Amino acid sequence: MRTTCRYPSARGLGLIGGQTRRNARIRRTRPGARYHSASMGILEGQVAVVTGAGNGIGRAVARLFAEQGASLVLNDLGTSPDGEGTDPAVVEGVAEALRDLGASVMASSDDISVRAGAESLTRLALDSFGKLDAFVNCAGIVRDRALLNMDEVTWRSVLSTQLDGTFNCVQAAAVVMRAQNYGHIVNTTSGAGLIGNFGQVNASAAAGGVIGLTRTAAIELQRHGITVNAVAPIAKTRQTEHLPMLQKTAALSPEHVAPVYLFLASSLAKDVTGQVLSVAGSRISVYKTVETSGRFKETDDGIWTAEEIADQFMELTRG
Repeated sequence: MRTTCRYPSARGLGLIGGQTRRNARIRRTRPGARYHSASMGILEGQVAVVTGAGNGIGRAVARLFAEQGASLVLNDLGTSPDGEGTDPAVVEGVAEALRDLGASVMASSDDISVRAGAESLTRLALDSFGKLDAFVNCAGIVRDRALLNMDEVTWRSVLSTQLDGTFNCVQAAAVVMRAQNYGHIVNTTSGAGLIGNFGQVNASAAAGGVIGLTRTAAIELQRHGITVNAVAPIAKTRQTEHLPMLQKTAALSPEHVAPVYLFLASSLAKDVTGQVLSVAGSRISVYKTVETSGRFKETDDGIWTAEEIADQFMELTRG
């Protein structure tokens, strides 16, 4: 499908080792620029791939990474928000704008929903820059429809881009990073993957899958020095600007979101893995999965009856 911008152990899931790190002091640069380190960019000398870089969050991430010194491989098919059509000029335009700012950028319009497309991005990074430090998955499409109105094509198109595409890219990046014994992978999910959202059964399923993929990959790849995290952003983009909550605000921009991706793709987050960070404007939080303390049955060999579960259900949900 076409792509556009868009419980491990205690060690495997959290801030491993409980580190506390502070960013370098920042200063304001020329108008139109974002922030830079007082000495040099956070990603100086680093190589990153960003999918969905033609618009919205992916484009904001690409620009911030370039401003922070990264060499980039940008990917986007240049489709409409619902995945229709293709236009390679979209991602090439973003790449050219960043080259004008002095960044080293390669552009790709390969389809990441198939394995060969994802592998072509890592190969392009290696052929162009010799290594791969970070891989950021921002590609996504929107085809909202309620459960009873969902057809197979609409269902598969969203999962193909968001879930299959993310899997293909995570796997391709992990192969390269394992050989380096180092790397950062940052995926994109949404709160709908944890709590659901009316009319987004396909997007919710894909986002939930990305969360499971992220946490399992974090467990498996930690021994190779690879961190895997996800961002659940709320921002006004082509895909969300029609929503009433976003039509009269400028406080939920892609530029509010991009620094979270920068943090997770940098050495500042070298001990952070398996996390899902939520960002909406100036607010950043971390999603956690919570299990209640539950209740034990000490009679009848510990086998509950359905009626007993019904009687105790409210108690089971507490604590």
